[in-house]
Amino acid sequence: MTVHSLHLVELPRWVTARALAWHPSGRTVAGLAHAEPLALMRLGAPTLSPDRLQLSRLAVFAQWADEAALERFLREDALGRHLAKGWHVRLEFLRRWSTLAALPGLPVRAGDWDREEPVVAVTVARMRMREVPRFLHWGKPVERLVRDHPGTTLALAGFRPARTIATFSVWRTVREMEEMVHGGSSVLQPERHAAAMTERDRRDFHHEFATFRFRPISEHGAWEGRTCIVPRAR
Repeated sequence: MTVHSLHLVELPRWVTARALAWHPSGRTVAGLAHAEPLALMRLGAPTLSPDRLQLSRLAVFAQWADEAALERFLREDALGRHLAKGWHVRLEFLRRWSTLAALPGLPVRAGDWDREEPVVAVTVARMRMREVPRFLHWGKPVERLVRDHPGTTLALAGFRPARTIATFSVWRTVREMEEMVHGGSSVLQPERHAAAMTERDRRDFHHEFATFRFRPISEHGAWEGRTCIVPRAR
């Protein structure tokens, strides 16, 4: 069965830089459909800030033929052995909005879910460089909304030069994530995400943009001293 994974690890800067420049693919790793390596960014950080490109911290989002292929990569591949020292969550695909050319074949929806179960959301975008100022203007308030939302247990972003941006968030429940998306959260300025999506529909920020929803299968390792980042299903 196809499985996805999200990895976070602290690394020497040269290892992260190499992973960004020469990332693994199905041609070099058996059972790998696609991988997105990104240097981490702190959500809501100032534009001109070291926190917007953290070369000592790497995120990798990937799709695998099965868990055996992922385990073999973590055991036998040079980058995989680095990732094995960090944190990762294995994911069951549930839903997508739009699509990525690099991940064809995923259905719009795969199965059902309970609104009170935990969920992991991943967004991957290829930026239109001329639209970056607009994207930052509308996107930073959304970054702060997700970062500070009481429903998230983890909220991070990643960047790979020159135009790939991704976000990763772990939510206590599907309900809380959906309330955030539609502007119904009991937080300050809850409409920030909905307003940004309206602006994107008016004039797109991206060449390509897709959001994915996943059910967490299992969690491994620790991130910044934290374990059990994925909440237990209620």
